[in-house]
Amino acid sequence: MSGSCLLDRRVLQAAALLPVLAIVSLVGAAEATSPSLQELIDAARPGQTVRIPAGVHPGPIVIDKAIVVEGDGDVVVDARGAGSVVRVLTNGATVRGLHLRGSGSNHDHLDAGVRVRGNCNRILDNVIDDCLFGVDLQQSNGNLVHGNRISSKDASLGLRGDAVRLWYSRDNEVTDNVISDVRDFVVWYSGDNLLARNSVTRSRYALHFMYSEANHVEDNTFTDNMVGIFLMYSDGVVIRRNRISQGHGATAMGIGFKESSNVLVENNTIIDSATGIYLDISPYEPGTTNRFIGNQIGFNGVGVLFHSDWHGNVFENNVFKGNFSQVAVRGGGSATRQTWWNNFWDDYEGFDANGDDVGDAAFELYAYADRFWVDFPPAAFFRGSPLFEAIDFLDRLAPFTDPTLILRDDSPRFSGAVGSVR
Repeated sequence: MSGSCLLDRRVLQAAALLPVLAIVSLVGAAEATSPSLQELIDAARPGQTVRIPAGVHPGPIVIDKAIVVEGDGDVVVDARGAGSVVRVLTNGATVRGLHLRGSGSNHDHLDAGVRVRGNCNRILDNVIDDCLFGVDLQQSNGNLVHGNRISSKDASLGLRGDAVRLWYSRDNEVTDNVISDVRDFVVWYSGDNLLARNSVTRSRYALHFMYSEANHVEDNTFTDNMVGIFLMYSDGVVIRRNRISQGHGATAMGIGFKESSNVLVENNTIIDSATGIYLDISPYEPGTTNRFIGNQIGFNGVGVLFHSDWHGNVFENNVFKGNFSQVAVRGGGSATRQTWWNNFWDDYEGFDANGDDVGDAAFELYAYADRFWVDFPPAAFFRGSPLFEAIDFLDRLAPFTDPTLILRDDSPRFSGAVGSVR
């Protein structure tokens, strides 16, 4: 959180010590005269807390001053299909403990549970459902979106909205949210954000970056989505300790790259997808690298798939286990221009005579007939069939042509436990 947000928060905390009686009076007045929720908010002064009594309250509402709006019990705010349920048009406000539902369905207007246009706001511990978008932040910095449960409209995948949308927004923290049945979670033209400990299930892109630099993605769980994390033209991203599993569909992937550079992918678990890691012209900037360190890449159709014979990626101390194909390169190329060091390969056929947990010979991966499907994707349907296996056996026994060397790891690990990084 930025320093300016911390300063604003201290000012609000100091101001909140003064109007305690006013807060109590305000709630008491609500019980006596039953003003609308918007009237309660309009009557509050900066630094005050508006505690909404339990029940269903009509929305939408607008918060345009630095106040706290929180639920006192089971509080539902229902916009009844009219725009965004809550619009935060200020700095330093808090929306906490509400059940927000019934936004509009207009994608152009970005109808959302909470629409933020300001800095240093906090969106905490809300339930947001039957809302097209969940939390939408546009040109908004230093906000905290924490502990919310978010789902979209009951619509087909492409017609849902995004759970969280960051647009030209920096220094935000999106943490500990439980997200399901949305379209995407997007970070576009936004940098220096922390996205941590979120859970995303049954969605399209669990997390999608576009032209966004220096974001941190840590300790998230992405399950049963079409794509776990996809980076497009996004540099300097750190992806650490996430679990990406059970990719949904024949084209599912764990982490995808498109022209993205200086990315660190460290200590993640990427399992059970059609493609574990996909790289398309990445890294893109000359002289840069992407580093893949200490990851578990297992039980995928392809562990790592390169769109072309590219260069500049470092794979070190990863575990490749149970993948149908460990590494593949489209277009008949190889991955020898990447750096491979001290990875564990479960199909390594060498020995470790001195017991130092390093194979005595290099691990080499060659392209035999079983790679036919890489250049002709429809042939992947026949992977594992008796005919395909027979052709591959004959090609290995007496190759029709010299096989292509896909990669060479001169120091392959002999055990499958993730060890220390060089």
